[in-house]
Amino acid sequence: MPSSAPDVRVRRIYEPPSPEDGVRVLVDRLWPRGLAKTDARVDEWPKALTPSTELRRWYHAAQGEGEDAYEEFCRRYEDELAEPAAAEALDRLRGLAARGPVTLLTAAKDPSVSHTSVLERALTAN
Repeated sequence: MPSSAPDVRVRRIYEPPSPEDGVRVLVDRLWPRGLAKTDARVDEWPKALTPSTELRRWYHAAQGEGEDAYEEFCRRYEDELAEPAAAEALDRLRGLAARGPVTLLTAAKDPSVSHTSVLERALTAN
């Protein structure tokens, strides 16, 4: 019987895979440096869900500007997630998360101030 709340987790891709991860989803546009694809055990890599190259570059350049930059990044990324290809990929992940654990994988040093926190909120929102 499926659980009522989606089971979505966020982990750094450099951490070893765990049996509790469920479906492992890489949510970065670029493959993580120094990591062999065979070691990562990635089940899905929906590039439509990743921030655009333009947004990613803007955010990296603006990160020194404080929390306002992160809030603006979140707003822009939420707009990108509303586009058809991203919305379809998001719906697919929602379906997977309704059936069992989904682990969002990222190379970001601090996932709490990256696109993964936006994705996690989008996947667990009612």
